[in-house]
Amino acid sequence: MGKDKGVIHVVGTGTIGEPLIGLLCSFKDPAGFSEITFHKRSPLSRDVPKIRALIARGAQLTVDEDRMKDFENLGLKPTMTHEEALAKADVVVDCTPSGVGISNKNVFYEKYLSTTKGFIAQGSEFGFGKMYARGINDEALEVGKDRFIQVVSCNTHNLCALINTIALVDGEDNLEEARFLCIRRSNDISQVKGFVPSPEVGKHEDPVFGTHHARDAYHLFRTKALELNLWSSALKVNTQYMHCIYFTLKLKRAVTKDEVMERFRVDDRISLTKKQSAGEVFSFGRDHGYFGRILNQTVIVEPTVEVRKGHEVIGFCFTPQDGNSLLSSFSAVEWFLDPSTYVDRSSCLKQYFFSEV
Repeated sequence: MGKDKGVIHVVGTGTIGEPLIGLLCSFKDPAGFSEITFHKRSPLSRDVPKIRALIARGAQLTVDEDRMKDFENLGLKPTMTHEEALAKADVVVDCTPSGVGISNKNVFYEKYLSTTKGFIAQGSEFGFGKMYARGINDEALEVGKDRFIQVVSCNTHNLCALINTIALVDGEDNLEEARFLCIRRSNDISQVKGFVPSPEVGKHEDPVFGTHHARDAYHLFRTKALELNLWSSALKVNTQYMHCIYFTLKLKRAVTKDEVMERFRVDDRISLTKKQSAGEVFSFGRDHGYFGRILNQTVIVEPTVEVRKGHEVIGFCFTPQDGNSLLSSFSAVEWFLDPSTYVDRSSCLKQYFFSEV
């Protein structure tokens, strides 16, 4: 399986990178990883506690060669340079801010295609590689061909899970149209910028899909040869807890509410809740999730689900922060290492799936 079986390199220590590094370290043995390295670009004194905590969990710090001395002056000892880590890695996971991943692909990653099994980027890196969400389009991943994978954003995961469970049953496309309103939190509780003092509506920048959420979901389902009619809108509200989505799926063939609820119940990547407050759901994740994170793809608010005139499924759901993206990133790492066993080796995370919140 390569140079050293399961050497994983994570680029970035932000809202996705930091918990992903911890997740990889926590499940290093059952997942079959031999080494976890991570790249930190800026030597900031306020980040020292975070870096020390990640090192204490077993991850190895790597930095740019010209920043080595700066990190040492902060009392940190990098184990190798970033380029040495890239050359050693079996899988690279890019968790840098929006737009940086594409640049990294062009500047760095293309050079290591002969030695690295695969590269993974997050969220808004449109065009980085094949779009992926665990349990939605796994069968579209092609061994030897897909070397670059884009794990879609947390809200796009949610949209895809709703579409897949409600409208794509037994391989049949029963969707006429789907519309989503993504009611987004302002920023993550770990972030100090981006908070809005009042609701702020977003632009419809795409005339076909509205926002990138529906656009990305469309392209993800295109990997399964499906052409879906999707539209999304978005707004930010002044909270740091969770994203919320209002969904309306119009179906070609009629369904009952009982049928829809049963589909939700049998999908282990979907969670149901009777709670109607994002604060309560967030608190459950804080108390029982992986370092505060529920790894399900969506949390359906059961009292809000209705079927109108047999053909229109309506309701609200919460997006479990970045938990669903972490699950897909972990699974994509495992797929690159060994496509024949990645499902079994990713099952170690199931303890953080909740059928009910």
